[in-house]
Amino acid sequence: MASNTRVSILDYFNIVFEGENGKIESNCKACGTRIQAKRTVTSNFVTHLKRKHQAMYDEFVRRKDVKREAYSSGTLQTFSANTSGGGGSRASFQNPGTTQVVKFDRGDPRQTLVSEAIAKMIVRDLQPVQIVENEGFRELLKLLEPRYTPEPCHYIQQQLLPAYAYQVQLATKQALIGAESCSVTLDLWRAGAGAGASGYLGVTCHFITTDWQMKTALLACVHLTGHHIPQRVLSEFEEISHAHGIAGMVFRVVADLSPCDTRPPLRLPGFSLHCNGEEDEDEEEEEESSDEETGVGGEAKDAAMAGVVGMDNNMDSSLGQCLGRCRIDCFARSLGLCVREGLRSSTQISIVLAKAACFYNYVTATVAPEKLGQVFGPGMSPVASAQQASSHTTTTTTSQAGDRLLWNVQLKAVRRMLESLDFLEDIVDRQDLALSGLEKALLRELVEVLEPFEEATDMVLVVDKHVAISLALPCVLGLRKHLSETTTATNTRHCTAIVASLAQALDRRLAGILEDPLYVTATTLDPQFKLTWSSDTDWHKQVLLEEIAKHTQSPAISPTEASPLEAAQAAQPSPSKRGSKLFSFIKQRPTTQAKSLEQELAAYLHEGPTEEEPLHYWRRKSIDFPLLAQVAKKVFTVPATTTAVERIFSTVGKQSAGAGAERCRQLPKNLETLIYLKANYKLLWT
Repeated sequence: MASNTRVSILDYFNIVFEGENGKIESNCKACGTRIQAKRTVTSNFVTHLKRKHQAMYDEFVRRKDVKREAYSSGTLQTFSANTSGGGGSRASFQNPGTTQVVKFDRGDPRQTLVSEAIAKMIVRDLQPVQIVENEGFRELLKLLEPRYTPEPCHYIQQQLLPAYAYQVQLATKQALIGAESCSVTLDLWRAGAGAGASGYLGVTCHFITTDWQMKTALLACVHLTGHHIPQRVLSEFEEISHAHGIAGMVFRVVADLSPCDTRPPLRLPGFSLHCNGEEDEDEEEEEESSDEETGVGGEAKDAAMAGVVGMDNNMDSSLGQCLGRCRIDCFARSLGLCVREGLRSSTQISIVLAKAACFYNYVTATVAPEKLGQVFGPGMSPVASAQQASSHTTTTTTSQAGDRLLWNVQLKAVRRMLESLDFLEDIVDRQDLALSGLEKALLRELVEVLEPFEEATDMVLVVDKHVAISLALPCVLGLRKHLSETTTATNTRHCTAIVASLAQALDRRLAGILEDPLYVTATTLDPQFKLTWSSDTDWHKQVLLEEIAKHTQSPAISPTEASPLEAAQAAQPSPSKRGSKLFSFIKQRPTTQAKSLEQELAAYLHEGPTEEEPLHYWRRKSIDFPLLAQVAKKVFTVPATTTAVERIFSTVGKQSAGAGAERCRQLPKNLETLIYLKANYKLLWT
């Protein structure tokens, strides 16, 4: 009954009929019961044995266990003979006395599925392709699927991954065909230190399809080498734009021109969290690094750092001149810099935050999560906050904006700790870690002052969602109002210097948004705002009309411009028109004339604001307001925050930071391909 080569539940049944799609009918060898099922779905047969013939079922389970133990012990040794390069058919040879395992052919669906799963793992985890040659990895494959023949490293690197990249390129170009305009994000990362270090450029495109769907795709990830990085960035950007047919479509370019690896982390000063025995990285780097953006900090420590700063300034000057008015800064990044400048104005806050972090770390290390969970609720304990803050620096799947924008997550941890501080102090036996009344008051004031900044940051940093710049102007106005009211309040006497510094940083970095026609247009065309924010609606209407006039083309066509065929078709009445005698009882809809830009804007603003998503709104209203819709399709492509490729760059930077230059040399040779596929993962595997 039992086969030496294969253990199957069908060994206990006689197949009497086999139809299409693998359908079979079998009689039980013990009792003759007729059972119907599919050959690939044998649960009915297993259930019958288990219920009616327990001894036969136990025998079947025992044989399966023996087979599984044979696989795990390595007694099923196979030798796979295939052609060089991974092609052709495969034959399997075994040592005498071992069980034969028939290997999959190259075209077998299961072989293809496993190979694709391995490629997806390499892409998602940014693993070197050489992992498929590792002995441990192959042992795992043999245990999980003995019939699979591992693909050679060069096949995955030279054929499989490039084939996937080609599919992404085709899908991206096809999607861009129907796009009228787009915005582009430029992101840089440098592997190593010094002005001559190599790096990577990511060019990400944001566009809206004809059915008002927002699409984001990484057009290319390019490896940059040499000392002329600014010139290379410009030439690569132009080449990529022409290759994808967007050279004349680019509306705005969002570029933070300093490489990702040279930007100091945006964290609460001194608030260093521990999780699983590890400390937040780059804390000392943040305190000691020079900051050419804000003018705060010491001078460069050595010539290498001076070279980095010089290259960044050169980059900013060169790209800024070439991109001109098309270039704008990342709003989320500028907002974070305002917070950092405000907090650095007070040395006392750093000391208090450092002490609060010590207390926080002690609580999360010594108090049982179950006990904390009873008070804070599931997922709301300080332990969960610490884990979230720690994972925020090491993962990209849950990260809101990479590991460089962490202060808002840390602020949530401080707030959660303060809300339950009395309980925590009662269960902690370290009185030297307890916060004084003055320190508690300072932290509570800090949380209150930064709460609107945290809210604004959370609004623009949403995982896997394109957030347009229409939020920027209302955020700046709201923050201005908050700081103005806080200055005159009596309950923030401990944070007076911080409030003043935040106001100065906000005016210096973001005040220009309030008068920028681009932001005025984007905010007004957002149906949830329109002009409700304006203190001078007449002036803003004029700014809006001038800006929209630059980017609109009237859809109306004069009779002299119409072709003879179009004129003839217009002269011929449509047989379905309601003007026929059959439908004479239906009231005729008056013929509508094309509205002017002023009329469209007046009609649009006459409607009250709505909470409807902007793209949903304009998909519904594009017929009523065709001129405004043209501009909406442009301004809503401009993102308010960083892109997925920057978060990937940050992840790669952390992976390569441990061992310096030696570790950088160990990065995957095809890293640009892996980054390209990882950023476009949803385009290929959804």
